[in-house]
Amino acid sequence: MRHCSVQVRGLLTREELDRYNALMEVGAHLESQEAYDLAYTIQKEVDILILPAIERLKEKGRARDVATAEYLDSRKQNEEE
Repeated sequence: MRHCSVQVRGLLTREELDRYNALMEVGAHLESQEAYDLAYTIQKEVDILILPAIERLKEKGRARDVATAEYLDSRKQNEEE
């Protein structure tokens, strides 16, 4: 089973994180039983579950980019004055 990044896990809601942990536990058990076809299905569910957190991470990145651009613009204006 592939884990998601720490950054994505940090943006999961409590409910999403509980479900993520349960799915990973089931997936690990299936892999230990060499039921890779079933583990693949669990992995797909994990991938779907983390999509909202990935979007939240992208939004944070966009907000940071906007704030950086505004800061650079204000510095440029201050230097011109």
